[in-house]
Amino acid sequence: MKKKIMLIVPMLHQGGFERVCVTTARLLEPYYEVYIVIFTAMDIAYDIRGLHVIDIHMKSVSGMAGKVWNVIRRSRKVADLKKELGIDVAYSFGPTANLVNVFSRARGRVWCGVRSYMDMGNPRMLKLFCSRSDRMVCCSRLIEKEIREKFACKQADTLYNPFDLEGIRAQAQEETNRLPFSDSDKVIVSMGRQDDVKGFWHLVKSFCRVHERYPDARLVIVGEGDFQEYWNLAEALGIQDAVSFPGVKKNPFPYLNLGRMYVMTSINEGFPNVLVEAMALGKPVISTNCMTGPAEILAENYEEASGRQEYQDAEYGILIPCLDPEKNLDASVITEEEEALAGQMMRLIEDEELYLKYREASCRRAAQFSSASYAETLRQMIEQDEKR
Repeated sequence: MKKKIMLIVPMLHQGGFERVCVTTARLLEPYYEVYIVIFTAMDIAYDIRGLHVIDIHMKSVSGMAGKVWNVIRRSRKVADLKKELGIDVAYSFGPTANLVNVFSRARGRVWCGVRSYMDMGNPRMLKLFCSRSDRMVCCSRLIEKEIREKFACKQADTLYNPFDLEGIRAQAQEETNRLPFSDSDKVIVSMGRQDDVKGFWHLVKSFCRVHERYPDARLVIVGEGDFQEYWNLAEALGIQDAVSFPGVKKNPFPYLNLGRMYVMTSINEGFPNVLVEAMALGKPVISTNCMTGPAEILAENYEEASGRQEYQDAEYGILIPCLDPEKNLDASVITEEEEALAGQMMRLIEDEELYLKYREASCRRAAQFSSASYAETLRQMIEQDEKR
């Protein structure tokens, strides 16, 4: 008889751990009975055809009392589902789902996923998860190390996110009539929701300097949000005709494929999926050496690389120091760190040897994050749990 696996996620709108949840379900389906439990079906952005998705119809509410009552209601419902379905392993994605998972302990093993270094900023919550779960599943080795050391958590494991590399490349070739700047060979691409943690004001200001030297350079930032404040910043910088914010896309890969390079200016990350996705398309990468993920992706020795706040030509991409987290939308102020980032982007425009080196390195590194490797590691973890 097949084991029964429950994957718990608040929603399936476009986001990193939502994508991982759907991909996990598809990869495990041949071996297990897999159920995805969501709290609301609003704004589903992923293809869930053929998957067993259970919507418990309990969307988020405002106010502390309402949030507490929502956790209780959700936990009771999920506990009933675990009993009814005979779940063997319940694996949750992110703090909101983790809370419900640990409080709905009815039967089977409980796994809590830590999907971002920002989650480390709530030690009380992490202590709760560590004490009430059977396994902490971390998206990076640095997060795993900190959880083991800070919370005396013996059962913590790193499980890198899965990537369908051939699927990404195939989707990147799909026809679309609205690709911006497809006539330019100097497109700089980034992707992420409109959130201060993505540091996009740094990218817009740095790009302004690139555009001054290369008037045919272009910037595309793909992701959820109206980006009005960044439109205003681009206008104040006089580069409004050279930037595009096309919004959230069900298939973002043709947009990623536009780029000569991919640039990430995040203040914090968990494991930035989009770096690997861009690298799968052969894009050289420039990324902040933020907590966590970029150093593990771009450098062979991540522990040594992640501790260095200097410009590094790492084995698989360029790491730049962490950027100022204080948002500054004043177009008259372009900082030294933004000037330096512009310099790194111009290196990948001007130095063809460097560009070709990192294009090849990107493809080579992306191959190490395949879906097959992820599925095999996850299955081993499930089978290990059976023996405990």
